Amino acid sequence: MKRRSPLEPFWEVEEVKEPPRELVPVEIPPHTVMLLGIAWDSNLYFVRDKGEALIIDTGTGVNWHVYTRIWESYLDGIKRAIIFNTHEHFDHVGGNGPLREWLEGKGIEVLFAAHEITAETLEKGDDYVILAYYYGRKFEPQRVDLRLKDGDKVRIGSLELELIHTPGHTAGSSCLYLDDGEARLMFTGDTVFKGTAGRTDLPTGNGRELKESLERLSEFDVDFGLPGHGNYIDDWKRNLAEILGWFQ
Repeated sequence: MKRRSPLEPFWEVEEVKEPPRELVPVEIPPHTVMLLGIAWDSNLYFVRDKGEALIIDTGTGVNWHVYTRIWESYLDGIKRAIIFNTHEHFDHVGGNGPLREWLEGKGIEVLFAAHEITAETLEKGDDYVILAYYYGRKFEPQRVDLRLKDGDKVRIGSLELELIHTPGHTAGSSCLYLDDGEARLMFTGDTVFKGTAGRTDLPTGNGRELKESLERLSEFDVDFGLPGHGNYIDDWKRNLAEILGWFQ
């Protein structure tokens, strides 16, 4: 049996020509829109308030043109956008460049934001951690404008989202918590999903740190958990309690 080269892609991500029927924006009033990722892409989130927008994760970049057909209708009055990456993996950061170019082409100022560990990885283009080659792609190093620490705030219009550093899936994995007075949302990346948690067997993953991160997240009051893949989490504390039971 031929041995696989460590640089040989595990998957070849292919471009989608037309939006799948199931790609329907899920609106979470009053500020947030969720798009389920196509194929290997992460979910993408769009938060807007008073002329500013926050995009959370960008997928592999292969299907960015499909997502922007939907984002187009949400851009009225947007002058400034922050693209935040929940962690370092290519299926969450590969679309950073195309989305920035698209937004800047519409006259929108764009800033990149991430936890400082993720920021360092992206600025180095460290593919040992980013794993672009898993998808048969290449990641170009990028500047990160806002290098954040635990407890820092991401501000969009009148909204403040708190960064919660949740290592375990990767060293830089982080969540964003938004309490806008009407809904309490936790954007979780790949730290926790509906019914399961992020894997820890990839570079910089750590099972002990993941358990500690999940314990910390369980202390928050959350109406909807918005993960990096799959459906939203609508029973936050029970979901986390069941997952933490696996660690006993």
